[in-house]
Amino acid sequence: MPTTLLQSNLPGLDLIHRGKVRDVYALPENRLLIVASDRLSAFDVVLPDPIPGKGEMLTQISNFWFAKTAHLVPNHLLDVPLADVLPAGTDLKLYEKRAVVTRRLKPVPVEAIARGYIIGSGWKDYQATGSLCGIKLQAGLKQAQQLPEPIFTPSTKAAVGDHDENVSFDAVVAAVGPELAEQVREATLTIYKWAAAYAAERGIIIADTKFEFGTDEDGKLYVMDEMLTPDSSRFWPADSYQVGISPPSYDKQFVRDYLETLDWNKKAPGPNVPADVIAATAAKYAEALQRLANITVD
Repeated sequence: MPTTLLQSNLPGLDLIHRGKVRDVYALPENRLLIVASDRLSAFDVVLPDPIPGKGEMLTQISNFWFAKTAHLVPNHLLDVPLADVLPAGTDLKLYEKRAVVTRRLKPVPVEAIARGYIIGSGWKDYQATGSLCGIKLQAGLKQAQQLPEPIFTPSTKAAVGDHDENVSFDAVVAAVGPELAEQVREATLTIYKWAAAYAAERGIIIADTKFEFGTDEDGKLYVMDEMLTPDSSRFWPADSYQVGISPPSYDKQFVRDYLETLDWNKKAPGPNVPADVIAATAAKYAEALQRLANITVD
């Protein structure tokens, strides 16, 4: 059975960041221990109820993609056994599928988003302006329609409780310089195109996805954090996809759709999520993991 972890507790390790989902600890030799909890965030708010086993599924699917795309863009993972870095007495079973040892990198201060379809905040921006992140799009696009080519649509990196905001490529250039901005854009679109083609062969459309990047002491770019998970992507079943509606998802859009039915201002504290929505969401994560990575949740 999957384990459940709302918040990690690793005495003796230096907790340097507790994010919406991940807890990050410092390790010697310029390394990190990253733990994926079962916390769920929606609309940039951490909800009070965990999704049991979610952190395990997120970590397994990220690790799958990191391995599959390492020939395209290097990633932050290090081949270090967890037992070598966890404090004595820690329940290894609780962490073995949800924690990884990584390089400690300098984060690139931008959410690197690739979109192959027009949906979500991108659809709202397009309806209002006809553009997305400074990119003028063709007139007459419908909700969930595939774009002629995938586009890079960066956003700001918001603090917990704040909302990310879509920005232009020029804003990324201003933040990190033209060379690094171009590297991030190229890496984002390269990984997305490869992964979208891979997923399509397995009956899944990756509508859009978000990547995090970091650089080492030499300025080398790595993809980090998570990759192509249900938390960072929109996965649609190809057999039920149609233009003009928000398609059913394998990802946390299921929770977002439920939350949209509530009288909630999308600010903390978040509302409780019913048990049936939690169970259905966990099942969506498990199905995505099985179909994409051929990993079955016990």
